[in-house]
Amino acid sequence: MHITIEALESYLADRYGGWANEQSMFMKLVEEMGEVAEVLNKKVGRKANDEDNINEHLGIELADMIHYILAIAALNNLDMERIILEKDKNASIKYNHDINLEQFLANR
Repeated sequence: MHITIEALESYLADRYGGWANEQSMFMKLVEEMGEVAEVLNKKVGRKANDEDNINEHLGIELADMIHYILAIAALNNLDMERIILEKDKNASIKYNHDINLEQFLANR
């Protein structure tokens, strides 16, 4: 199954709209960011690692971060697909990249 940013934002707007706010979603994002930091510390040996599949755990925590980032965007009616493409295009010009995300996607 393929998930688009637009579809995930729509789902999260439906899920959280009417009762959640961006402040509570941001606090959850910060919590998840701490969990990503903990997994990364385990990966490099700064913390004890008792997990069999540390990369899977990292993926789960990153997915949680994406969830809350897009929930904040959805609660504010932001079109993150458009914003990401525009931001990348501007960065590509600024940093003289050979290709931007929109071109990359068109070439796929």
